[in-house]
Amino acid sequence: MPYSELKNSPVASSEPPAPTHGDARNPVKVFFDGGCPLCRREIDHYRRLSALGPIEWIDIAIDDDALRNHGLTREAAMARFHVLDTADQWQTGVPAFLELWSHLPVYRWMARILRASRLENLLDKVYVRFASWRLRRRCDNDSCSTN
Repeated sequence: MPYSELKNSPVASSEPPAPTHGDARNPVKVFFDGGCPLCRREIDHYRRLSALGPIEWIDIAIDDDALRNHGLTREAAMARFHVLDTADQWQTGVPAFLELWSHLPVYRWMARILRASRLENLLDKVYVRFASWRLRRRCDNDSCSTN
């Protein structure tokens, strides 16, 4: 699915809500590609940090049920980083990273600075190029499925 369609899909949010810290009833849900070595290393780094609230880590490479339960297609999940925030609103791409970072020590300051600087749209355009490259590289030679 082209970025323009993903950006306007129901799983994309045009304006992220103000970050709130998760609670046990409704943790932040992070959907990541555990089959991607780069993605896995980055998520492992985040998991080692002491989150400011509960975070549910969902590996889309092995958890088809979670995708179905949240109405997220494998194609969309593989194409962009997805976070379901505590208000059950989808954040994708750079806004998803900022949402995740707002729940992590040190990174929460980076999220605040980036939001205040209004660089989200520019950074998201750069992210789209990276995500496209990552997906092509990851799925080269039918090594993954996006259906």
